[in-house]
Amino acid sequence: MAVDDHPYRFERTALAADLAATHAELGPGSETGQLVAVAGRVMLKRSFGKLVFLTIRDYSGRIQLLAESSRLAGDLFERVTEVNLGDWVGGEGEVVTTKKGELSVRLDSFVVLAQIHRPLPDKWHGMTDIEARSRQRYLDLIVNDRSLAVAQARAQVLSVLRSEFSQRGFVEVETPVLLSQATGAIARPFLTHHESLDLQMKLRISLELYLKRLVVGGMERVFEIGRVFRNEGIDSTHNPEFTMLEAYQALADYHDMITLVEEVFVSVVKSVTGGTTITYRGKSIDFNPPLRRATMLELVSEAAGEPVSLDRPLEELRGLAQRHGTEVDDRWGPGRVIEAIYDEVVEGSIWEPTFVTDHPKEISPLARIHRSSPDLTERFELVIAGSEYVNAFSELIDPLDQRTRFEEQAAARAAGDLEAHPLDEDFLRALEYGMPPTGGLGIGVDRLVMLVTDTHHIRDVILFPTLRPERPPT
Repeated sequence: MAVDDHPYRFERTALAADLAATHAELGPGSETGQLVAVAGRVMLKRSFGKLVFLTIRDYSGRIQLLAESSRLAGDLFERVTEVNLGDWVGGEGEVVTTKKGELSVRLDSFVVLAQIHRPLPDKWHGMTDIEARSRQRYLDLIVNDRSLAVAQARAQVLSVLRSEFSQRGFVEVETPVLLSQATGAIARPFLTHHESLDLQMKLRISLELYLKRLVVGGMERVFEIGRVFRNEGIDSTHNPEFTMLEAYQALADYHDMITLVEEVFVSVVKSVTGGTTITYRGKSIDFNPPLRRATMLELVSEAAGEPVSLDRPLEELRGLAQRHGTEVDDRWGPGRVIEAIYDEVVEGSIWEPTFVTDHPKEISPLARIHRSSPDLTERFELVIAGSEYVNAFSELIDPLDQRTRFEEQAAARAAGDLEAHPLDEDFLRALEYGMPPTGGLGIGVDRLVMLVTDTHHIRDVILFPTLRPERPPT
């Protein structure tokens, strides 16, 4: 068939999943009288002389086409027999079941919509190499139903997140991706150059500070779902380009953010799995609130088998870190050392959803001082199955305190810490116009999708993850 023979469109009237749901109780050898037009990619072909069965897949599922030489006029039956696995086809006919009870569309007309020019992988072995699947996602989606289901689940998660925040009065906004300073997180940015302005620019590492500017401006509840970029390593839970949801609510604190996170996570889990308990890596995780709460110092003390506090001499904390196999930098203060012990010893051991609260001030330059302890901040991370899913604060609103924190970070940056937070004068100016008490949070969307789909590598939930080029660029 010449390429010009393919139609420019096809009027589909039914999806495979809808037909399966409508006719779930249909017995073997039944006729419904329902005429439908279906279309999809051929995934299985069986020929029995004057009878051919094609299993096609559309985006909802699979349906069988039943072709009989006695019913298809002209050369249509011959076209069915010449179809290859992977071809796109369309057909019209009656919904029936075969003698074995398989739901089918008995064809009265048939058309090839697109022909395949490369063979699909072997149906028994599929496409299992994770790098090949990530590099050729189009092929992965064709041959692996699981990959398509994860992609659809990701869309569902994003939809629910938008709905949950919108119905609570949060306004969705968009903030810049190209910045003169990459602010809002402790991370190394990607650099680029703006030719017209002759200006070095950076890709954003966070959504935070622009959203806070909007709170200052009177947008009391804002959120954004967007890509952020961090020039860091790649592993099973990190990709340099990933998706965050950040939200800020005026007149709220981190306790309000805990309640918000509990409610939103339950809604996401229910939408994807149908319940509030999931299975991840063979173990169950229950999201029914209230979720567990524990301070970082409590968890580190428990893991170390001795009391750990910011009041302990720095050399003792460094020795404790070394005894637990944790490398420390001579430039770090007590808070950073304790965080390193937590990262190395504690976080990976947390399974049930846990709000790890009250982080040291040293590692939280944008969080408000804890109302009960000047060395701590009102910050939490939600940790599940050994990974962080949410980071949230009672936001720092005092411009003088914020300037001091920025200056401390700038000193660390000047001393060689390339991930330290830069000083952002415009953000400080915004705070000087008055920011109300505010709670803020950030949710790692990719990790959340991994969790609710029981997926164990971030490349499997990002349709086009960052990979080395197949060959050196020419």
